[in-house]
Amino acid sequence: MTQYTDQGKKDTRSGYGAGMTELGRTNPNVVALCADLVGSLKIQDFIDENPERFFQIGIAEANMMGIAAGLTIGGKIPFTGTFANFSTGRVYDQIRQSIAYSDKNVKICASHAGITLGEDGATHQILEDIGLMKMLPGMTVINPCDYNQTKAATLAIAEHHGPVYLRFGRPKVANFTPADQTFEIGNALMLSPGTDVTIIATGHLVWESLLAAEELENQGISCEVINIHTIKPLDEKAILDSVKKTGCVVTAEEHNYLGGLGESVARTLAQHHPAPQEFVATQDTFGESGTPEQLMEKYGLNNKAIAAAVLKVLKRK
Repeated sequence: MTQYTDQGKKDTRSGYGAGMTELGRTNPNVVALCADLVGSLKIQDFIDENPERFFQIGIAEANMMGIAAGLTIGGKIPFTGTFANFSTGRVYDQIRQSIAYSDKNVKICASHAGITLGEDGATHQILEDIGLMKMLPGMTVINPCDYNQTKAATLAIAEHHGPVYLRFGRPKVANFTPADQTFEIGNALMLSPGTDVTIIATGHLVWESLLAAEELENQGISCEVINIHTIKPLDEKAILDSVKKTGCVVTAEEHNYLGGLGESVARTLAQHHPAPQEFVATQDTFGESGTPEQLMEKYGLNNKAIAAAVLKVLKRK
């Protein structure tokens, strides 16, 4: 069904680290800031090679955002790094006032997003960060699907002027996109053509969508799978072209169904081409402690849940 195969599981946060290492060698204006989580962000190589371009802020995330905003005035391109919860919820005021409102060229890089953070539990598993960030005027929101795409996205946002929220994760997941890809902000990727239903996914749910599509093909159901790695700006044309063909859609994301990718797709369809839609996402709830696999199963964020949503939405066509 698809040409995509798992090249070996890797964590997306390591894709960020690899991207930062390359930027350290190619873009002298890139600087890194971290809130006492160097190991978790996988940026030790960048630090070793560019010690004068690294700032350890400590557990003072609000201060980190303010410093990053200031560094842009001198022409630097600051990449801030901490967990997604502390990159957004803890510092929303600083991001809104000092970065977004002022259109500062800050790259807010957020690891350990969603429930796949796992055993650290609900206090660390933010499931509303995409909503928080996409509602800020001028903020670009990116949620890549695997190691290779995260590395490519990290390189791409350094060339993009303006505030960016880059979201990635902790667990090792399938690495299936090309290593030599060029990341284009705002351009959705068609991964598998189909005629019966559109599956629009982001982040860790992209691979799960491909698995679901493969299983559904065995049942005679043709699924079109689209990777929306950029949630804002949204590739509305790709969404509409697909849904006009298939007549229905399932959205899949490791995020609350309120405020995430699914809502952005629903708004697009409501404005331009109303169609049945099912949401694979957390249902307005906090997370809990557990392994990533256990939590994905419990909260309905895996290929089984996507396949079930497809069968449900097909009945509504």
